[in-house]
Amino acid sequence: MYTLPKISIIPNKDINEINKSQKKQGFINKINNLDRLNWCKYPIIDAHVHVVDFNQKIENLEDLLYYMDKSNILKAVIFGLPVKKNWAENERLKPAYYLEDDSPCYYYSFTDTLIAQEYLKLSKEKQDRLYPLICWFNPMDIDAIEHIKYMFKYFPWVFSWIWEIFYRHDDLTLLTYGDSIRINTKATYPILEFATDYDLPILIHNNITSAWISDNPKYLYELEKVLKEFPKAKVVLAHCGASRRVYAPYYHKMVERILNEYPSLYIDYSWIIFEEIITKDIDSQERWLDITEKFSDRIMIWSDVLGNTIHKIGATNSKYNDFLTNLSEKARQNVCINTAMGLYWNSKNKVENWEKRTYCFLEELG
Repeated sequence: MYTLPKISIIPNKDINEINKSQKKQGFINKINNLDRLNWCKYPIIDAHVHVVDFNQKIENLEDLLYYMDKSNILKAVIFGLPVKKNWAENERLKPAYYLEDDSPCYYYSFTDTLIAQEYLKLSKEKQDRLYPLICWFNPMDIDAIEHIKYMFKYFPWVFSWIWEIFYRHDDLTLLTYGDSIRINTKATYPILEFATDYDLPILIHNNITSAWISDNPKYLYELEKVLKEFPKAKVVLAHCGASRRVYAPYYHKMVERILNEYPSLYIDYSWIIFEEIITKDIDSQERWLDITEKFSDRIMIWSDVLGNTIHKIGATNSKYNDFLTNLSEKARQNVCINTAMGLYWNSKNKVENWEKRTYCFLEELG
């Protein structure tokens, strides 16, 4: 006699649970696919992350590491902002950015301490992925070097290098209390001497011209004066000296020339330089690809996100994907990782170990 097979009857309750589980998994898969849109195609080191905003509100560094993991970012260089936006009594809303209203900014001495305290909360494994830098001081103060020394003294084994120093910086220059800020002053010299002694790289924001004079690099001579005075100092020119409304004709030729003339100068493709100058059209991108191939060991990419936008770190860095794909493998590896590793990681803890840079005598060069 034929026996009917047993049919397992799944209760309606269980069917509903299965359907919910499948829908949930489908939703998770879609989210993961969306995350990939913000994924850096190539592993990178992001060497420019402000973990505070212009109100000096600091973000949780655990959150930063979470977004780095989601974005294919191996390591990050972190620091605060040297200035804080003043909330004027006549402003109804608290400004979140320096351009949000006309109230000025002032130097905020606690920003480095904020970074150090948050960094020290992390496990050793997580600390090894983040490199805090010193940024608070008035660059027009000859005594600013003392703050840098204090940070190394009171937070040993935390800080690595010095930046971002705000010199000429579009509207921010006019909005900051104090003297008109420029790089070729006596106040800059002690900082560069200290950095040269300990082989510490310094990142500067120094526009090559005024926001309203775009037909010539008005302030380029100030930068070059310092580079000539300190030829051994490893200076990183943020955003290639560009900023909002800061342009000059033949920008790529200017950058190529100063890289040729100053072998200790480094640059980065971050912020508006990438969209508004490098990739503004096909011809421009081709020219900058040639420069990148030639100087890949002195060029870096990074996000330049603020603390209140660290969730955008992947999306910001993913804009480089197509540009990087058009580079040779060697140049791409340099721009994404090797240049930053050689410049920054090799300089860590030299001050605490009193490892001053040594130079050979001329007769030893033969």
